[in-house]
Amino acid sequence: MDLPFQPGILDPVPAAGRYLSFRIRLPAALREGLDELRGRTFGSEAVVGVGPAVVRSLGCEVEGLRELPALAGPGVCSPSTPGALWVWLRGDEPGELFLRGRELAACLAPAFELVEEVGAFRHGPGRDLSGYEDGTENPTGPAAVEAAFVSGSGPGRDGSSFVAVQRWVHDFGRLAALREEELDRIVGRRRSDNEELSDAPATAHVVRTAQEDFDPPAFLLRRSMPWVESEAGGLVFVAFGHSLDSFVAQLRRMCGLDDGTTDALFGFTRPVTGSAYWCPPLAGSGRLDFTALGL
Repeated sequence: MDLPFQPGILDPVPAAGRYLSFRIRLPAALREGLDELRGRTFGSEAVVGVGPAVVRSLGCEVEGLRELPALAGPGVCSPSTPGALWVWLRGDEPGELFLRGRELAACLAPAFELVEEVGAFRHGPGRDLSGYEDGTENPTGPAAVEAAFVSGSGPGRDGSSFVAVQRWVHDFGRLAALREEELDRIVGRRRSDNEELSDAPATAHVVRTAQEDFDPPAFLLRRSMPWVESEAGGLVFVAFGHSLDSFVAQLRRMCGLDDGTTDALFGFTRPVTGSAYWCPPLAGSGRLDFTALGL
């Protein structure tokens, strides 16, 4: 059956993006702020996610929603930085997204306060700033829908999705110092043609995160975008799933918590944020369906 999901989740990565993260500022105005969101029509130009703090404040429960765990493995770590509300603005022109973000933040006050906004962009055909293609193993067609969206849970839940969001900061000095052959073995693919290495080491990123190697398989729909601010930059990692379990399983293996082998990717990049949200389905006319939140 057709699921009433937010279309921006399944649509290709846009030319420009802007990620807005909010905290709860005035709990007493929370329902009013969510009503503001519910009154808007959402097409592919935005994706909205609600954090665990909002659900708790409403006295509700969304099965499967939880904060991302803070993980630490041999010489590596992945932080947990919970957020209350997350909005991914999508479009073609960064200036327009900036203005849309300003307008949205003003309308959500005083219930929510904007705490972080990150401008992002599509690099070439969808490459990370390291030069490697991102999301090569994304499922497509019906498999993408199955991986990304809740189904069989009833109205108000079917068509929803869980999203994991991390901002990774690259060490561009380290990247510049590595030979391409060394980078290929870190990633597990050749940068030149995106082909997976047949002899990739156990530390290679594609080996650590091979979705079919988990039990159950850990399929995700990645929709990440590069970001740059002054001399810093990296990747805003965004992954949608019908639960958060697949992402957490992959992250644990990257951090070496399964077998003590850490992902070589940490040699030139590291996550500085980590949060999870529930992306509600749509009701009629492209409006967010908050019935699972008692609204």
